[in-house]
Amino acid sequence: MKLKISQRPEAFFELFSRSAVNLREAAELLQDLVEDYVDVELKARRIQEREHDGDTVTHEIIQRLNTSFITPMDREDIYTLATALDDVLDEIEAAADAFVLHNIDAPLPAMIQQVDVLRRAAVQTEEALKVFPTLDRSRLEPYWIEINSLENEGDRLHRMGIAALFHKYQNDPLMVIKFKEIYEILENAIDTCEDIANIVESIVLEHS
Repeated sequence: MKLKISQRPEAFFELFSRSAVNLREAAELLQDLVEDYVDVELKARRIQEREHDGDTVTHEIIQRLNTSFITPMDREDIYTLATALDDVLDEIEAAADAFVLHNIDAPLPAMIQQVDVLRRAAVQTEEALKVFPTLDRSRLEPYWIEINSLENEGDRLHRMGIAALFHKYQNDPLMVIKFKEIYEILENAIDTCEDIANIVESIVLEHS
């Protein structure tokens, strides 16, 4: 591919922000799915659309990365951040799909709480990536601190949920397997939000 010196380096920041907006919208759709547990298949398809939109943005970032001579940060950092944002969307879609595929009657209380933590982490991610072009540590640090705090909250909910799961369904191992999978998917999504915060922090520190 021919490298284009004329491409705007700031376009990467715009694409990261678009990806984060899409991520936040997907997390809100997942929250609506678990809190108002009706028309689950339809709601899962809407989340799938958000995931497809995310794939499009990720592809655009990588295509621009492969054809740009000038980038605003290390190329590996751009790729890592883009794929981490995409990974969270993949997990959100996987969670929605799991509710459908496993024919879940209703989400468990800790799952609803997990999804709320995920949604809040997505909001913080979106806000952070709006500020990201400044590479200003004093403005960005509160976001990665808050996301780290949310990840800790998510860990606590995950542990509590798994413990309650084994107690409630001790005589139904199939239900344990189904619900445990969803807990793990949601935990991974929240963890990856923290990964995004860590990537942003690393980039900002490199440029400080």
